[in-house]
Amino acid sequence: MKRKTDIAYLTDLFTKFNMVNLQLQGDSLNLIKTKSILSAFLARVKLMKQNIGRGEFSQFPNLSQTSCQEDDFSTYSVFESRFEDILTMVIPPWIINPYGDIEETNVIIQEELTELSTNEELKVQFKNGYQQFWLQNNIPVTYPVLWNIARKFLISFSSSYLVERGFSAVTNLLTKKRNRLDIISRGDLRLTLTKLTPNVDNLLLKHQVHPSH
Repeated sequence: MKRKTDIAYLTDLFTKFNMVNLQLQGDSLNLIKTKSILSAFLARVKLMKQNIGRGEFSQFPNLSQTSCQEDDFSTYSVFESRFEDILTMVIPPWIINPYGDIEETNVIIQEELTELSTNEELKVQFKNGYQQFWLQNNIPVTYPVLWNIARKFLISFSSSYLVERGFSAVTNLLTKKRNRLDIISRGDLRLTLTKLTPNVDNLLLKHQVHPSH
C-alpha cells in the first residue's frame, strides 16, 4: 500500500511540477517573472500541505483514490529552502512601475526616476509592459543608473531553459545536419536560436551583382 501511495503522490506532484516548468520557459522570462511563478507555486504547495493535514486530497486526483500517511509529505519545506535565493530577492517597485511613488526609493536614483516620469514618449511605450520598456535601446544611454539596476533582473538567466535549448541546437547541428562544420562562425547556431526571420528580398537587393552578369 505504501508503494501505491508513493506512486500516486509522485504522479500528481510531477504533473504540477511540469506545469510550473512550462511557465519557466520562454525567451521573455526574467528574475521578476521567475520569482512570481515560484512564489505562487510555493503558496499552492503550502495550501496543499494544510489540506493534506486535514485529510483533504482533492488537489491530488490519483492520491485521493488511495490511503496515505502524514509523514509522506515534506515537499513544502524542501521547496522553501531550494528556492530561498529567489523567494527572498527584493525587487525594486520602480522596475515594474517606474511612474509610481518614488519618495521611498534610493536618493541616488530619484533624479533619473524624476526625469523619466516626465518623458511623455517613454510613457507611451510603458503600455507594452515593463520588460519591453526597459529593454529599449535608448534606456541604457539616457538613464544609466536605473538601467544598471534593472538589467540585473531582466536579462539574467533565471532558468536553464535557454541554455538547454542552446545545447539541444548544437547537438542537432553537429550530429544530424552539419557535422564537423564551424557552427559559430557560420552563424548556424544563431539562426537556430533566434526567432527573427531574415528579410530575404532585402538581402538580395543589397547583394552585389557579379561583374560577369
